[in-house]
Amino acid sequence: MEKLRTGIIGCGKVGDFHAKVYAELPQSEFVAVCDADSARAEAFASRYGVKAYTDVATMCRDARLDVVSICTPHPLHASPAVAAADCGCNVLVEKPLASSLEDCDAIIAAEKRNHVTVGTMVQRRFYRPCMRIHKAIEDGKLGRPVLGMVTMLGWRDEAYYNSDPWRGTWKGEGGGVLVNQAPHQLDLLLWYMGEVDEVYGVWKNLNHPYIEVEDTAVAVVKFKSGAVGNIVVSNSQNPALYGRVHIFGENGAAAGVQTDGGAMFIAGMTSITEPPVNDLWTVPGEEEMLPVWKKEDSDFFNSVDSMYYYHREQIKDFLEAVQSGKKPLVDATEGRRTVELFTAIYRSTKDNAIIKFPLK
Repeated sequence: MEKLRTGIIGCGKVGDFHAKVYAELPQSEFVAVCDADSARAEAFASRYGVKAYTDVATMCRDARLDVVSICTPHPLHASPAVAAADCGCNVLVEKPLASSLEDCDAIIAAEKRNHVTVGTMVQRRFYRPCMRIHKAIEDGKLGRPVLGMVTMLGWRDEAYYNSDPWRGTWKGEGGGVLVNQAPHQLDLLLWYMGEVDEVYGVWKNLNHPYIEVEDTAVAVVKFKSGAVGNIVVSNSQNPALYGRVHIFGENGAAAGVQTDGGAMFIAGMTSITEPPVNDLWTVPGEEEMLPVWKKEDSDFFNSVDSMYYYHREQIKDFLEAVQSGKKPLVDATEGRRTVELFTAIYRSTKDNAIIKFPLK
């Protein structure tokens, strides 16, 4: 099958993850990068032997791109994504899809009118223990999921927020822990539990006076299935503790994953400290499998370059979807659901009210 010509918009830290993958995958011919800062674009391009641009449409047309990754700060996802789609490019957007529903809908509208594919990067879905939970739910091993829990207790220090000028601001980042750190766990909750009916949430800034946005948020969720859930996410625990998603079924069985342990991974700055593992499993007949899976999954995680492997798996899935005309595992509509969820928590805090879905 003919290779897809690939490019990147946004030559920051996470751009390197996509660049390395595009340079290595056999489905990809990595040819171009784009950044508003011409010097940064040129420096990035020289590392990979590709051409640098400062204008999205010019790059897409001149380089004849088939696929482009959006690796800009969250509030700057929509404009380049729409511009690329309008040039006929398929678009893979780093999480979250956008920082506002308006931007999400602009991206999805561009996808539909140009008949291209748009996906959202949430590579933790490709962790083996995360996929095991989804398969167990699909196979009916928990019965109907009735309770879902997200607990993410992390830490971000002042040096982290100073590492990029856009961090910790409403204009530059679009939000705090809900927008930047929690989307992976929120995505898993929605993947496992289904459509949301209503949300009541509260956000706070507990111990980061040097940022504008929240470092902590909690929420109660009612799902359309009748299930309930709760969300506790925070960047205020020093040292960082863990990120976990736990699902409980109507038959009494439970399954959980610790997606992150210890210091939370920061793209381009730190490495992943602990392998993701199933930390809860009470499916009848499979209770004894937990230590086996923990060892197998840890051994596999430690045998690959975990900083890149899961990005590679999702990007590979996306490229294969473009080539085959099939839906990628995480499309733009899936990405929008996470944005709708954290938007509801923000609105609930502002209005001190229960927020019904779908949001207007």
